[in-house]
Amino acid sequence: MARLRQAELPRDRDLALARTILERYAPKDSEQRKTRDAMLSFVELHPRDAHLRTCVEGHLTASALVIDRSRGKALLTFHKKLNRWLQLGGHCDGDANLAGVALRECWEESGIDGLQIDPEPIDLDIHLIPARKDEPAHLHLDTRFHVYAPARARETLSEESHSLAWFDEAGLRAIDTDASVRRLFTLAFGPA
Repeated sequence: MARLRQAELPRDRDLALARTILERYAPKDSEQRKTRDAMLSFVELHPRDAHLRTCVEGHLTASALVIDRSRGKALLTFHKKLNRWLQLGGHCDGDANLAGVALRECWEESGIDGLQIDPEPIDLDIHLIPARKDEPAHLHLDTRFHVYAPARARETLSEESHSLAWFDEAGLRAIDTDASVRRLFTLAFGPA
């Protein structure tokens, strides 16, 4: 499928779209199959608000690994709230177009114009967000994509990050991140 720009991914509040995206995802192993099934069950249990932050148990999110043109490096953010290196992404805030959410979040967090997304998910992940003073612990049910930066892309730090940096696989081994980010690198660049 062709890569898309933000204008080609209109917002859509209907959770049927998110369900279709998840159903279309072809899991690569039994763990991804279990994760997809759990996310589909979550949408069924929360047919009106699975994509809203007000769903306190958890909510759908979307993220992406932003890859440079040479496909030798990917952009990560040192997230302010979680204090670790992660892929870019965030809350759906009522938008069930998961690819559109991921691309919008990548642009908001990186400031890079001209980003394009492969609209087919590459990975799914469910993770616990720890409680903070203003919200209880909850789940993020994350659909992940590949986003491609244009040549000579220049990132701009957003208020959500301590830092943004481009990493190759050697650089990735030297930072504090989690297994799911390492999995995204493997999907993008192959095994180390």
